[in-house]
This record gives sequence, structure tokens and C-alpha cells, in this order.
Amino acid sequence: MTTMPDVRLQRLTEWTAATLGHNDIRISVASADASFRRYFRASHGRRTSERTWIVMDAPPEKEDSRPYINVAGMLADAGVNAPKVIAQNLAEGFLLLSDLGHCTYLATLAQTGSTGRSADLLYRDALTTLVRMQTGCASRVGELPAYDAALLKREMELFPKWFIGNHLGLTIDAAERGLFASVFAILTDSALEQPRVFVHRDYHSRNLMATDSAIHGPNPGVLDFQDAVWGPITYDLVSLLRDCYIAWPIERVHAWLCDYRDRARQAGLDVGDDAQFLRWFDLMGVQRHLKAIGIFARLAHRDGKRGYLNDIPRTLNYIRAVLPAYPEMQSLAQFIDMRIVPLLTKLV
Repeated sequence: MTTMPDVRLQRLTEWTAATLGHNDIRISVASADASFRRYFRASHGRRTSERTWIVMDAPPEKEDSRPYINVAGMLADAGVNAPKVIAQNLAEGFLLLSDLGHCTYLATLAQTGSTGRSADLLYRDALTTLVRMQTGCASRVGELPAYDAALLKREMELFPKWFIGNHLGLTIDAAERGLFASVFAILTDSALEQPRVFVHRDYHSRNLMATDSAIHGPNPGVLDFQDAVWGPITYDLVSLLRDCYIAWPIERVHAWLCDYRDRARQAGLDVGDDAQFLRWFDLMGVQRHLKAIGIFARLAHRDGKRGYLNDIPRTLNYIRAVLPAYPEMQSLAQFIDMRIVPLLTKLV
């Protein structure tokens, strides 16, 4: 069977070589994400003096690269270590970016262990950067879409559609549809009552790079920020501390949560009183994790990326752990226990 040539990769290679002014550029796969974007590493020179860049391939008919360029500028102005846009070709969907290295937080923690001092150092840096993003981007609120009620609800609807319907094959009746409408309203109200800040939307261990500051700038390097919005202050904190790809003991999560709360207050951010802040954090987590489970199911069934199904049990467990503390969430807890948990063996 003949393999079809990757025409876009050929053109990306030509554009990169011409842009950098080197004919002997080497192109290798850096990563792909859950969208239609691909990332390649461009290298030049000998190993001892090699220079590298990242080239984003974002087909313009499927991905708009302008938000990425705009948010990259916002983060740079705020003092966040995000990739710099060196060159752009919006007509073809190519961006040449600075390289922040090979090691994500997730990979680094897998190598060093998740219980040692290294994890505390990594998360200290991530919390510092989170506060820097939230304060440093505040003056440019008008450049970001609002994380409004329509978007919050649209995200949560992915759970009954793709996870319950498409993945589990369950049909929900009118009463259960009413249950979800009520739960979604509570979660939306909680999100919208929070102070508004810059929200990355995927601030987690796969999008944070553990950097060598002498080579790639201060830790962490921040990736995949093009979907940023102006929204609830706890959203990115939930993404980081109740990460869909790595779980932490509750005592450690609460210690980091308090660390962030104190840093945020010192920086002048409104985090409410302690009880209110915890409620915001917990319910924001339920909203985000319902969305994430729906996305994982959609990636599996629509896009053939079945590896994401392995992350659903961890993500669902976050929801189940939080719900008992909130009486208004008991209908959702009962639905999960009675209708979903018995079918969990189908998830992998």
C-alpha cells in the first residue's frame, strides 16, 4: 500500500527553511493536540551547537491562528514564559515559535515521582505564574471572549450528549433532562458570581513545560493558550490542581489551594472568604470535569482518539469526591452512582 505524501508537511518544511534562511533544516514531530493543530520541531546545526524552533501547523480552514498570536503577546507583556511568535504565515496556517523544550510537567513528574520536593517546586512555580497571568493580563479584558452562561452550558452539554448518549449508550428521560438542567444552572450561577480574570482554559500538566531557565526561560513554559477567555477566577486553578491527567492526595491539593489563595490576595485579587472560595473551586471543578469527560468521549467516538477514554475514570472520580459536600448536587451524585458507575467497565 502506497503512503500518501504529507503535502502540508512538505510545504511547512519549505516555508520554515526559507524563513530561517537555512536549507538544511531538520523537521521532526514535536506533538499534536486534541484539535487539528500539529507541532513540529525545526533543528539546525550540529548537536553541540544546535538551534531549535517549534513550527505550528494549523490548517486555516479548520483553525484560526490569530487568537494564538494575540494571546501570546498578552502573556509576554505580563511576564509569562510563553512561546514567542517569530514569524507567521496566516494564509497557509504556519507559525514559527520559540522552543520551550521537551519536558512537560506530566513527563517530568512521571520521571521524578509525584511525592517528592520536585513536585512542590513545580507547583509553586505554576501557582506563581497563574497569579501573574491573572494580574498581568487584567488591562486587556476587551481582547478576550467572555466565559458567559451560553459557553458554560454548551460545554456541560457535551457530557449527556457524548458521554452518556454516545459512549455509554444510555437514553435519559424527561426527569433526568430536568435534573441536568437544574445542575447546569447551579454550576453556571456559581461560575458567573466569581471575580473575572484571564482564563487559560487548559492550564494543566500537559501544557506546562518544566524548563531549564538558562536555555528556555523561567519555569514553567506555558503552552496551548489560544482558547483563553475572561472568566471565573478558580477555573485555571481547578485545571492545575484537579488535573485530568494526574491525581493528587486531597491534603496536597488543599495545601496548594491555600498557597494560591494567599498569593492571590497579596496580589490584590478578589478570592472571597475562605468558605466561598472553596465552594467556587469545588463547583467550578464539577463544571470543568463534566465538560472534560464529554470532550474525551467525543475525541474517542468522533475523532478516533480512544486513548482519552483512559482519563475518564480519574476525571469522574473528582466529581464524585466533591458532590457529597453540596446538598444541591445530590441528584447528580445519585444519577452517577445508579446509572453511570455500573457501566464504568465499558470506559476502557
